[in-house]
Amino acid sequence: MAEKPTPDATRRSARSRRAIFDAALALVGEVGYPRTTIEGIAARAGVGKQTIYRWWPSKADVLLEAFMDLGERSAGQEPYEIPDTGDLAADLRLVLRATVDELINPAFEAPARALAAEGVVNDQIGAEFVAKLLEPQLQLYVKRLRSAQDRGDVRADVDPRIALELFVSPLAQRWLQRTGPISYDYTDTLVDYALHGIAPR
Repeated sequence: MAEKPTPDATRRSARSRRAIFDAALALVGEVGYPRTTIEGIAARAGVGKQTIYRWWPSKADVLLEAFMDLGERSAGQEPYEIPDTGDLAADLRLVLRATVDELINPAFEAPARALAAEGVVNDQIGAEFVAKLLEPQLQLYVKRLRSAQDRGDVRADVDPRIALELFVSPLAQRWLQRTGPISYDYTDTLVDYALHGIAPR
């Protein structure tokens, strides 16, 4: 009699993780972060509560990893880079418009807001959110601005890490605090103001 194949524990774990990630993201979108629980995630994913606690200490940790996984799946296999066409303004407008699309996408908006809010009161989650998600994205702007400096399109004495905040930070504030709508026109204007200033020409 042929022996039954041994279950693939690695594959089973991967399936469980995917189910847990999908459940966490779905629940945050449906009922909000405060009402999302480990118990609810486990029930939605079809796994035991202890399975989740074996891998993550809290729902915030589950959501952080699920959100990172969502970003990796959305980006695809190729590492993302800000385009470098030689036209800095056009490249920044393009990437900020893509950011607007992401921020208003319900699949990203609910978990992103939840993690941003949790990071304010949870130092560990806040530090991981910045280190693993935000800072790598900001470094793409640093790289693009340094390329512009090499071409002479940005002053040599400008600190790219500070300069990028002229257009990234206002967008983040408006989105987080809902101080106004976010749109292509808005981000295009941020680029114009950041690159050309607001003094009379």
